[in-house]
Parts: sequence; structure tokens; C-alpha cells
Amino acid sequence: MPPLRTALLQSSGRPGSVAENLKVLDDAAHRAAASGAVLLVCPEMFLTGYAIGDDVPRLAEPADGPGATAVAEIAARHGIAVGYGYPERDGELIFNSAQLIGPGGDRLANYRKTHLFGCFEQQWFTPGEQPVVQAELDGVRIGMLICYDVEFPENVRAHALAGTDLLLVPTAQMHPFQFVAESVVPVRAFESQMYIAYVNRTGPEGEFEFVGLSSLAAPDGTTRVRAGRGEELVVGEVDPVLLSASREANPYLRDRRPGLYA
Repeated sequence: MPPLRTALLQSSGRPGSVAENLKVLDDAAHRAAASGAVLLVCPEMFLTGYAIGDDVPRLAEPADGPGATAVAEIAARHGIAVGYGYPERDGELIFNSAQLIGPGGDRLANYRKTHLFGCFEQQWFTPGEQPVVQAELDGVRIGMLICYDVEFPENVRAHALAGTDLLLVPTAQMHPFQFVAESVVPVRAFESQMYIAYVNRTGPEGEFEFVGLSSLAAPDGTTRVRAGRGEELVVGEVDPVLLSASREANPYLRDRRPGLYA
């Protein structure tokens, strides 16, 4: 099975403007597809911006809403799968969600953030209740978490036990917690034997300062690609051969004694 070439879009777009963010996404999808990528991953709340405050209810939309339709058109036009974050409305509830759209424009998976970070998220969002959401893309089993979720080892281990090969983590990781991007994410990839695409926002936004440092971490504990602190599109490969060899060599999942962990 050939590697799954994956592009990471590190950008904050234009907070509050879905139309402008779709333009940024369209350009990134064009460049990613031209590089040979078959998957493009965007940050948390990319569709609307993260620090949108009282506009959360106004900008939230259903999983099959107009934003999803526009992303699907972009994905189909460029022949590339797209994972992106957005505020999802379901009746009276609003979730911090991430959706995966296939290269043909079909909706493959939708995940609702289970661990909400800070007062802003806890004010506006309802926590999701489904810890493992997966889809298949070119023979690779893809899972989804959002930002703070990946900082809980139980979340990532649940994906490992469910067979996730590549974990997409749209994020809005801010100063002074950059050690999460630098150290925690590669450890998660190693201890649970998977690739992790951790894709951050960048620069000042409202009261927040996002640190960038998006990365593709590999199951051998290395970081295959890493962005800097500014707007950037980086591309790396998810190699099923390396993944299989790493899982064979690493005994963590085989040596677990779950009966001791209750």
C-alpha cells in the first residue's frame, strides 16, 4: 500500500468570515493537490475562526449545512479529502466539531469534541459523547480528535485499540502550552502506535496567541514534518509499511494489562 500523502494547513484564516476562510481553503486545496497530497487537514474551528465570541450561535450550522456543502465542492473540484473544524448546530445544542469530506465531496465522518478547554468553550459548546469516530481513506483507517482531546492519553489509546492508523487533530493550541505540540503529540504517536496530524492555528486572535508548530508525528516517535510559527502549508507521508513495522517492534499494545487499570 503506497503512503498517504497528507497536507497540513496552518492558518487562522479570517475569523468571523466563512467566505474568506473558504477562499483560503480553496487555495490550500489547490496547492496540496498539486503536491500530490490526497488529504488536507485544517485547524480547529477553521470554517468560522476560533475567537468569535458571541458570534458562535450565529455562525454555527448543521453538519450538512452550507459550509459543509462548500467544502465538499472544494474537495471534489481538487480531488482531495479535507478535514476541517467548525461549530456544529444540532437543534438547540452547539458542538465544537470536525468533519472529514472525501475527495469526491462525500461526508465521511463527523466528530464532536469530547473535552472542552477553558471558559470560552465551556460557555458556548456541549461536549460530545462519542470518543472514537473513524473513516477509511485509501486503505488507511482515519480517526478524529480535536485539540485538548489529544492531551488525554485515554482518548488516543481508545483509537489505538479501535485500529486507527492516522489520527487527525485540528487544534487551536495557544501560548504558553507549546510543549504540547513539541513533546506531547510525538509521545502520543509512539505510545499508541499511529500517525498523528496535529494542525494548529497561528498568531494573535482575540485574547489568544496561537503558536503554530503543526506536525505529522509518526509511530516511531519522530516528527516527519513540522511547520514554524506563521501561515504555512506542509506536506508529509503516512507510510503503512513503517506503521506495520513499528507496531511489530513496539510491544506496548501487546503488553498491556487492562485488568489492572480500572
